[in-house]
Amino acid sequence: MNASSSPAGNESTPLCYSINTPPFNRSSTAFTLSAVFSSLGLTSNLIALVVLAKAYQRTRSRSRSFFLTFLGGLVTTDFMGLLVTGTIVLTYYLTGFDWRQLDPRCHFCNFFGMSMVFYGLCPLLLGAAMAIERFVGINRPFARSASMPGSRAVCMVLVVWTFAGGLALLPLAGVGSYHLQPPGSWCFINISSRGGDRVFSLLFSAVGLASIAVSLVLNTVSVGTLVRVCCGQDRGQRRRDYEVEMMVQLLLIMVIATLCWCPLLVFIAQTVLSGRPLQIRRLLLFLRFATCNQILDPWVYILFRRAVLQRFYPSLRVSRDSIMSLYPSLRRMTRRSPLAGARGRLSQDEPPESITATATPTASALIQA
Repeated sequence: MNASSSPAGNESTPLCYSINTPPFNRSSTAFTLSAVFSSLGLTSNLIALVVLAKAYQRTRSRSRSFFLTFLGGLVTTDFMGLLVTGTIVLTYYLTGFDWRQLDPRCHFCNFFGMSMVFYGLCPLLLGAAMAIERFVGINRPFARSASMPGSRAVCMVLVVWTFAGGLALLPLAGVGSYHLQPPGSWCFINISSRGGDRVFSLLFSAVGLASIAVSLVLNTVSVGTLVRVCCGQDRGQRRRDYEVEMMVQLLLIMVIATLCWCPLLVFIAQTVLSGRPLQIRRLLLFLRFATCNQILDPWVYILFRRAVLQRFYPSLRVSRDSIMSLYPSLRRMTRRSPLAGARGRLSQDEPPESITATATPTASALIQA
């Protein structure tokens, strides 16, 4: 463990308290923000888990089941991340416990820091894995169908969790360190330009930015392929409406992750490479941006589904077999294409969904949709 102790006890400061040591002043504003973020995130992810479970039971398509498995891993990770870290933070603000007395050897602080790294990197890595799966599914559908068993998606999610967990354990092996951070409610990596802290800080930032870059490149190629299939010379290939639906959801997940995480990742890299002192106010601000990712992710799937959009816009209630039914903006682009007469044959392995138009969908309607 990254803690040191000696018989003198009081003369030795454990490593995790060597930079910032208790006591800290507790802020009511910080408590309110933490409570709101945790409540919204936990509720959103719980709703998304219920929706995903119902959708998985109904699906008959292998590619869609793969995508839903990845989404389930993403939502589960976000839920557990908010539950673990949010519980500790709120407990600190409610009880005002003394870290030095509660955790004299830094075990608890190290666990908190590991949780921050693990639950921070997992959504970015899962986003990259989903981009790879969609790239293969759209650009190499026959190779994917022949080579990927149904359990492959579960294995890929487990690999992502294992990789992120391995990175989170590096400070316990001496590469970097976890430290208590102001205002005293959380622990995180020591963002420093010295020694192992420099290596681990840059590694954390590089892995996150690389995951976003992979998602951006592969999703761009996949979108180009779908547009070419709909509008170009490849229109004779078999494509399904739900592939477009999944691609739109994946793009939104990528955009949210980029906007929420890039400020923090770039800030960490700039601070380490420049050697400037850490600006804790900016760190806290960018950390709250990153937390928004865990809140917004589940709503991408909850809201951006045809069943939901058709409740808001009954005019979209047309044949499920029409790839233009959900995205009417593409209708004008393909109106003159010979594909218009053969659209009904694009998809036959997805069961039709029941569609009921309502003026304003309730929360239970979103879950059942």
